Amino acid sequence: MALRINDVAPNFTADTTEGKIDFHDWIGDSYAILFSHPKDFTPVCTTEFAAAAKLSDEFAKRNTKVIGISVDPVEEHMKWKADVEKFAGTEMTFPIIADDKLDIAKLYDMLPAEAYLPDGATAGDTATVRTTFIINPDKKIELMLIYPMTVGRNFDEILRALDAIQNNKKAPIATPANWRPGEDVIVGLSLSTAEAKEKFGEVEEIFPYLRTTKAPAA
Repeated sequence: MALRINDVAPNFTADTTEGKIDFHDWIGDSYAILFSHPKDFTPVCTTEFAAAAKLSDEFAKRNTKVIGISVDPVEEHMKWKADVEKFAGTEMTFPIIADDKLDIAKLYDMLPAEAYLPDGATAGDTATVRTTFIINPDKKIELMLIYPMTVGRNFDEILRALDAIQNNKKAPIATPANWRPGEDVIVGLSLSTAEAKEKFGEVEEIFPYLRTTKAPAA
């Protein structure tokens, strides 16, 4: 069965570039970003991991751990990591999972349609598509993004979505299209306009169902 928003992220144990981990234990009380890439020593993946490495301080500010995964073994990850760091101009401080048996790729449905043979088996040279999960401290999936192999992810968008997810935990609010931290938010439909004004102060009613207000303080 496909994973859905608010499902508990499946747990697993795996070898990584920082040793063996139990995924739920590794997440701990943090948010986590799990993202797959097709294969080490490939061009788009190198730019993606470099982008993630450059944002390490930003993720840390948001109590968020980052972990990558692909079908390559740890030894290949360690060799490729040097290329990523050279391209990024900074250290890569997050681990990469070795999933050479495709166990986690199947668990999280990270494989493209053509990876599956008629009998349900998978070819030995299968690579994962670019799948991203944001998982909260309760180990529940908050967000899923899936890109084809030829399209590099926008890590600014992943960071923006993480900010929105964390921001919207503070109150009955939602964030509009293209929202950025500090911009106005949408009042949740669970509140009447009168209740919203009592809770938030100034509220702009554009339509009865679309009301905006200042973002709650951190």
